Amino acid sequence: MGEAIRYGIVGTGMMGVEHIQNLLITPGAEIVAIADPTPASLDWARSALGEKASGVAAYDSAAALAREAQVDAVVVASPNFTHRDTVEPLFDKGIAMLCEKPLATTIEDAHWIACKAAGHPAPFWTAMEYRYMPPAAEFIRQVHAGRVGRLRMLSLREHRFPFLVKVGNWNRFSRNSGGTMVEKCCHFFDLMRLIVQSEPVRVYCSGAMDVNHLDESYDGRRPDIIDNSYTTVDFANGVRAMLDLSMFADGAENQEEITAVGDAARLDVLIPEGAIVYSPRVGFMNPKKVERTHVEVDQAALDAGSHHGATYYQHQAFIRAVRGEGSVEVTAEDGLRAVAIGAAAELSAREKRVVEMSELGL
Repeated sequence: MGEAIRYGIVGTGMMGVEHIQNLLITPGAEIVAIADPTPASLDWARSALGEKASGVAAYDSAAALAREAQVDAVVVASPNFTHRDTVEPLFDKGIAMLCEKPLATTIEDAHWIACKAAGHPAPFWTAMEYRYMPPAAEFIRQVHAGRVGRLRMLSLREHRFPFLVKVGNWNRFSRNSGGTMVEKCCHFFDLMRLIVQSEPVRVYCSGAMDVNHLDESYDGRRPDIIDNSYTTVDFANGVRAMLDLSMFADGAENQEEITAVGDAARLDVLIPEGAIVYSPRVGFMNPKKVERTHVEVDQAALDAGSHHGATYYQHQAFIRAVRGEGSVEVTAEDGLRAVAIGAAAELSAREKRVVEMSELGL
């Protein structure tokens, strides 16, 4: 296994705590430092660390952690709008980083991070947990192996609960989060690129804030984040993809559903059910030959977070990259591209028009 990898965690709110819980069960990972400007958030981290908290140094900023802590890798889980400022001192120290999605809230900041990461001497990894949900990972493997034939259509559905309360309710405003299509949906736009294996050409999004947060006000300002949308993305290789999002579908049996349709078959994955359903083309009125399988997930990984085990499996890949035993599987460039599609969707929804990716310089 080699020597332990010493981790720092910047941002110890809900997602930071999930990273802590997963690193505690990751062989060879040792959490030695945490940083957050909010004392209550530091207390959440100490609670998650349990008896190990006494040996973990606490700081009020990423800059202080970078300056004083002896770390090999840092997980950045601070609010979206802080990512550029957070990673800058870590870049200066040459530290390996896993930066939560979205990479940044603007294309400009995402470009800056991607350029810095390209010349960084240590791994820089954009956290895209949905790639690492075991059912989704198996679904992607089968699509890439040609099980549906030539892929022509891809659809993703997330029907879920509203955004949770964050410190200072920063996620209620697009200027802080990048907007729902960046903050939440960059996961799905990343999956689109990964599955389709091509780059987007144009985006059309119809979305609005119709149900959630309508009665909320913060210093006289109303939230402005989309809570439901349909987004269509045309890719350069001719595949079209669609995202169906509802943030007020709390009772949905499966929060995520992904369907790939090719010229030979259709393949579905249902999460958290963990089912993969294969439906070959058999011709009109012929008996169906549907195959249904189930993908198991380690219970410890399930218990350590709310992303169907994905955070655990992502950390196993990340620590291999830090050790030099594996490659960076989700680059800063991947993070930039996902932000750009989300930004195009936000623009499309506001202006009610198709947005060409070339308008955004991509």
